[in-house]
Amino acid sequence: MPESIARVRVRYAETDKMGVAYYANYFVWFEVGRCELLRSLGGSYRDMELNGVMLPAIEAHCEFRMPARYDDALEISTTSSLLSPARVEFNYQVVRSSDRAVVAVGQTIHAAIDGSGRPRRLPKNIEMILS
Repeated sequence: MPESIARVRVRYAETDKMGVAYYANYFVWFEVGRCELLRSLGGSYRDMELNGVMLPAIEAHCEFRMPARYDDALEISTTSSLLSPARVEFNYQVVRSSDRAVVAVGQTIHAAIDGSGRPRRLPKNIEMILS
């Protein structure tokens, strides 16, 4: 199963009044991980879109295990698996670098669509790199 590690640092603007990373930012960090996985496999969202394939999220889930705080260095480990010829699942694990604590885990599921929003099969080259 392909895997990549992306690194981010919690910015002050990403925290709430309690100094904890705001929950919606995890989905942004998942996107960072997803883009890095595609790059590490020799592709990119830009390449897919230029070839008429878009991957909107149709499901998203995040389980928060412990807080990430301002200036924490985080690693987003991302893997993928094909659910069907037109759907792909990405799995994420967010780890705090300093103590290796798992702060969150999650998944997103994406459907392949064409430029007019109709479902389509993933092109073979994309299917191969994601499986």
